[in-house]
Amino acid sequence: MRFLDGRRPLAEDGLLAAAMAVLLTVVMLYSPRAGALDVAAGVAGSLVLVAWRRAPLVALLGSAAFMLVVAARTQPGPAAAYPVMVAVFAAVRAGHRAAAALVSAAFLGIAVAVNLPGADGTGENLQSVALLVGWFVAAGVAATVIQHRQAYLEEAEQRAAEAERTREEAALRRAGEERLRIARELHDSLTHSISVIKVQAGVAVHLAHRRGEDVPPALLAIQEASGDAMRELRATLEVLRDSDGGDGSGGEAAASGLDRLGDLVERARSTGLDATVTISGTRRDLPSEVDRAAYRIVQEALTNVSRHAGGAAAAVCVEYADKALVVQVEDDGKADPDAPPVPGKGLLGMRERVAALGGRLRAEPRAGGGFVVRAELPLEGAA
Repeated sequence: MRFLDGRRPLAEDGLLAAAMAVLLTVVMLYSPRAGALDVAAGVAGSLVLVAWRRAPLVALLGSAAFMLVVAARTQPGPAAAYPVMVAVFAAVRAGHRAAAALVSAAFLGIAVAVNLPGADGTGENLQSVALLVGWFVAAGVAATVIQHRQAYLEEAEQRAAEAERTREEAALRRAGEERLRIARELHDSLTHSISVIKVQAGVAVHLAHRRGEDVPPALLAIQEASGDAMRELRATLEVLRDSDGGDGSGGEAAASGLDRLGDLVERARSTGLDATVTISGTRRDLPSEVDRAAYRIVQEALTNVSRHAGGAAAAVCVEYADKALVVQVEDDGKADPDAPPVPGKGLLGMRERVAALGGRLRAEPRAGGGFVVRAELPLEGAA
């Protein structure tokens, strides 16, 4: 497309030069003094206009030289000045005002000296000369107006680009400020509360050990879950406070992944959930975003089973396929296909994670009862 765009102005300039050559050829054919050399000079003076955009000074000097030959030998009248006027317009438009003025003055002076108007009578000659001078001045004025308009448009584009850049910088600054505000709010609200829960759970476990009592599994689960929550919250706060914006991958990657799947399932079992894990395929390193998404999907699915399935058993299956990672969590609860549950924020978060990776998610009641969450996460193209 760029090649075609570059060829279009050249084709237009070629058509202009060809039309000018045809016009001058017709004029000189009706001039009794015109010969083959004169026609060739007129055609050459017209064809040199092909360069009026790319080399305006070459077009100006070439057209003036060739057309002075034609004017001196055949005196075809004002038509001899047409190519020169186009070249003057091009030179002024390109900013070569002094060169255009000098060539115009020289051409008009020599043309007057050899009786360019080609008419009998001083009055008619003066009128023709005045007309030519007016045409040359009009060409220069038109080129100056176009040049100023083009400069104005370029300046307007620069101002628009600067305004857009300023808006983007302001938006980034506001996003950074909002990120820091969220980090402060999370720190002031959640960090303190989770710290209290962790400390209280730790004290309770310590007292149980001192008394020789069995520590309730739920209490151990609270202690472990609060520790994990504190660690992940700190990682999230580090991402939010990242001054470069970042993509949030560093903190979350340190916080969660399938390498922690065993701890996640054990914590779910400590709450009374009967959970099993099946892993198939050849284990290998996963892209960080796929690894995090798989962990979060299993985490959310097990949480939903504990909350809503009421003592149901859960089966976690992780399959390392050739081009995708398949994660499935299903339970044997009482979910009914005829009365599907209303999707909450957890399922919405799952869908957003899977969609961001270009994968597929199925979260729905099973035909024989219970609920299934199945996510297919492509490995190709993931960062």
